[in-house]
Amino acid sequence: MEHVPPPAEELTLLDRELARLDLRRSQLLTRRAWLVSVLQAPAPLPAAPYAPPFPPPPGRAAAPSAPFGPPAPPVRSRSAQNVLLTLGGLLLTIAAIAFTLVSWGQMGIGGRSAVLTAVTVAALSAPAMLLRRGLSSTAEAIGALAAVLMVLDAYALHRVALPETDGLGYAAGASAVLAVLWAAYGLLLDRLRLPLPLAVAGAQLPLVLWAWAVEADASVFAGALLATAALDCAIAVRWKGVGVRATACAGLWVTGGAGLLVALVLSLSAEGPADAVVPGALLLAGAVIALAGARRAPVALAVAGGAVAGLAAVAAVGGVPGAAVSGGWAVPVYLVCGALLPLGARVPLVRPAGRGLVGAAGAVTAASVLFSAAPVAVVLVGPVTQLGRVWSGTPDEGVRGALGATGLPWPEMVAAPVVLLMVAAVLGAAYRSWERVVRWAGPVFSPAPAWRGAAGAGAVALGWAGLTVLPPALDFSYPVAVSVQSVLAAGVLALAVGALRRGRTGVALTAWVCGSVGAVGVALLSLGSEPVTYAVFGMLLLVFGGGAAALDAPQGPSRSTAWVTVQAVVACAAVVCAAVLAVAAGASLGLAAHEAAPLLLVVPALTAGLGAWLKGRAVAVPVEATGGAVGLAAVLMALDDRPFLALVLSLCGVLAAATALRPERRPVAGYLATALFVLASWVRLSASGVSSPEAYTLPVTVPALVVGVLRRRRDPAASSWTAYGAGLAVTLVPSLFAAWVDPHWPGPLLLGVAALVVTLVGARLRLQALLVLGGAVLALDALHELAPYVVQVVGAMPRWVAPALAGVLLLAVGATYEKRLRDARRLKDALGRMR
Repeated sequence: MEHVPPPAEELTLLDRELARLDLRRSQLLTRRAWLVSVLQAPAPLPAAPYAPPFPPPPGRAAAPSAPFGPPAPPVRSRSAQNVLLTLGGLLLTIAAIAFTLVSWGQMGIGGRSAVLTAVTVAALSAPAMLLRRGLSSTAEAIGALAAVLMVLDAYALHRVALPETDGLGYAAGASAVLAVLWAAYGLLLDRLRLPLPLAVAGAQLPLVLWAWAVEADASVFAGALLATAALDCAIAVRWKGVGVRATACAGLWVTGGAGLLVALVLSLSAEGPADAVVPGALLLAGAVIALAGARRAPVALAVAGGAVAGLAAVAAVGGVPGAAVSGGWAVPVYLVCGALLPLGARVPLVRPAGRGLVGAAGAVTAASVLFSAAPVAVVLVGPVTQLGRVWSGTPDEGVRGALGATGLPWPEMVAAPVVLLMVAAVLGAAYRSWERVVRWAGPVFSPAPAWRGAAGAGAVALGWAGLTVLPPALDFSYPVAVSVQSVLAAGVLALAVGALRRGRTGVALTAWVCGSVGAVGVALLSLGSEPVTYAVFGMLLLVFGGGAAALDAPQGPSRSTAWVTVQAVVACAAVVCAAVLAVAAGASLGLAAHEAAPLLLVVPALTAGLGAWLKGRAVAVPVEATGGAVGLAAVLMALDDRPFLALVLSLCGVLAAATALRPERRPVAGYLATALFVLASWVRLSASGVSSPEAYTLPVTVPALVVGVLRRRRDPAASSWTAYGAGLAVTLVPSLFAAWVDPHWPGPLLLGVAALVVTLVGARLRLQALLVLGGAVLALDALHELAPYVVQVVGAMPRWVAPALAGVLLLAVGATYEKRLRDARRLKDALGRMR
């Protein structure tokens, strides 16, 4: 039975615990010696306030928080010893290297050999004696020095005895010999921890250096790396020492990863199946090595090893048939191989690495989908080019010409829809048979419940993307491609409605997004031909309208936020399609933009009636708001022609007034109708060349005054400013400005008469607004009429008359200041009593 933890790790733990006990014993003995010295002292030491009763040993500071306790621990003897030994070994190593590289030429062949042999033998022999005396740290330092000396001996032997030998070949042989010697030395002195890891590290070099020395090709080089990795794997699995296993694991990842990378490059660049056989065999060998190492590894390393093994197996198995196909058809081959990986996860021999195999399958799938992203992007963005050639006719190059993508390498992209549909089929099958998937994957991992929704959404998205890119990939004609895209958009939207009614929100939202994007794409694509435009937008109108009606069915589940949002967007999309059809009808009839504007108002009229029918439902407001936006578009279309603009504004006012008949819409629609009617009258007057301001203001003033009278009847306490102020100001203020620049007398005279009437009515009925506004306008109008005569009189009088008159006026006001102040107060009070 295997120990938990392994014996080597348990031995390390015991050594650490014994070292800790030795340190604690040393501290207690130090404390005891200090206590004995205190008891043997002739007199007790005086204690300072708040000081510990027993002073610490000399050279130590007392702990301020504890009155009694052992002195502060000294520097660990073993740590200091290790530092000293490390420095000493480092210095001896530097001295040996300097001796070998610098001073070597000053001695003869005999002296050189004698010195190196003597020093190396002494360094190799010393650790045995040191270990018998219990000096393990010193033995480790001397052993490390001996390892360095052995490397220097190998270098010196090449320089002196074998100078003509190839350097790389000699290095390969020397590294192999050194690895064997270090391994034998480590097994002989098993208490030394350094020689065996050094042997493993040295074993990484012989095969690689040999392949380099013989100038082997890349496959041999990869084989050498993988053979080294196999040796590392065997050591990591079978050996029990922690240091040896860690070194072997590091070597396994480095050499194995490099070998697999070289083999993968060879497999991908193979010109035929025969050239891919050897790289495939190397990749399979690497997969076996990874699985063998994952069996005894911890969980994280086992998962990583399984992933590496899975990717290597896919590259190996798929590389041979993949080299036989052209273009992008190698991707489906790798995808099929990756789909088979999860089957190996259930094999008991590789079960610890099963998660890694499943992860490798997911990585292969994701890479395959990423390969297919480029043609999908082209199909989604390409229809935008139709905006520049509306109704220019059916493209001669088929759907690729309509997308503006005739220059792309479509033969290499034909495999993209196959890949997308394959992945969509697998995800869809997993979604429909989720319970079986959970039972099957139980021994490997437990899939989260949320994964089912992700699988369903992924199946919908990838299936839609694959079918979308299929027409240009197969070079369909323009009408056939538009038909396929239209049916696809309608099908995905129907799927979204059905999934939403069944409560599958994730699938429904994914299908809705895909259907909306597809609908926009086919709508833009249809703009190239007039009949196709009518057919596509008519179909979309039916699809969106039917979807909104289906989502409004009473037997559906409780309305969620997603439900209401999808229903509102679908209904608004139907309104937009109807508006496009109306604009297209105007263009087909040969109408200009402003002439087609009244035709576009059919859509707001329908939405207003539909909103009344949908009273109280959440979709009513979005539908009516979209209709209002269409009405605004009609107004913008008529801006170039003022008579048509007046007509459009009047029709919009009629629609708003009809909407205002509904109590829930009256606060907004009523004001909107009034504003539209006023704007329509103003535009009509402007188109007729009318420049008199009263023609523009009186249509506003009269209704406003009527409303004010009705308001005062219902509420006699209402202020006259609230009831009549705005209506009177709309006419009096613009007329006053016009009178000041009018050189003729009828206009100012009529304004004065009107202002006089308003003033008298205000005084008679004690209405403050009428009195103030009428009086102010009357005074300013009279001033305007007297201004020319005043200017003439002022011009005829001497210049001293004006200052004199101003002085007299000031004196008169000053003399009667109190009376004028009382008069002003009485006037203020009188105005304040008016309403």
